[in-house]
Amino acid sequence: MKIIEDICNGNLAPKSLAEHRHYNCRKPKEEIAKALHGNNRKDYLFGLKQELKSYQFFQKNIKACNKQIESFIKNELKQHPDRKKLKTTKKSHKRINKNAPQIKNLNQIAFRYFNGVDLFAIEGLSHSSILSIMSEIGSDGFRKFKTAKHFSSWLRLAPNNKISGGKILSNRVPKGSNRLKIVLRQAANAIGNLKDTHLSDFFKRVAYRKGRHSAVSATARKLAVIIWNMITKKMQYQPPKQYLFLDQKRKLGMMKRIKKQIDKFDLKPEDLGFDKN
Repeated sequence: MKIIEDICNGNLAPKSLAEHRHYNCRKPKEEIAKALHGNNRKDYLFGLKQELKSYQFFQKNIKACNKQIESFIKNELKQHPDRKKLKTTKKSHKRINKNAPQIKNLNQIAFRYFNGVDLFAIEGLSHSSILSIMSEIGSDGFRKFKTAKHFSSWLRLAPNNKISGGKILSNRVPKGSNRLKIVLRQAANAIGNLKDTHLSDFFKRVAYRKGRHSAVSATARKLAVIIWNMITKKMQYQPPKQYLFLDQKRKLGMMKRIKKQIDKFDLKPEDLGFDKN
């Protein structure tokens, strides 16, 4: 941006323009100076000035919009004075996207807004995702849905089962969309690129069987259920350490049933034919 602004101010010398090189840039000043040699056509310079003015204009509007969003959230929190004391000790390690609204301490604000629930703990949810949840449904809107199934159905993320004569004719997800559904699908798509997390393992299992498109829908629905349970029941996000396969689940269930039977009948190893050693 410094190079562009300097060019628009009339400086066309490649070497002096290369002095604006950022220290993290891999290319040396000499190579950057070679790339800045141009034909200096007046029509191109005029177009560049127009584009720079447009960029600066929209940046001012974006900053004004960010301030308006921040003031709106603070006014919402003033209506719930009991939430002012709520503070989370956990810091959000998620990077703020340059295109996301630049709101200070959004981690603390969201924790108070959702009455002590930390949605930032869910992998895949970004700052823009949290703000979209605030704007589309708020904290009290989740209680309008009796169950998580009702909520996911309203989002059109649940399959629409058509049954006739006891047979499922179709189980496709119905068409239709809203902003919150788009946000959850974007978060699900980001989860698909993560490694070694509960939701990413779930995503990859579905993608292996049905493809990435179905995995995005299934993970978005899972996110909707997790968010509904967290906010309505005031639960913190506690994912299991490992996503078990179906045969592993059956094995664990069988082991629990066997242990119950052993405790019930007070069986000992020798009763089952096993040696003590």
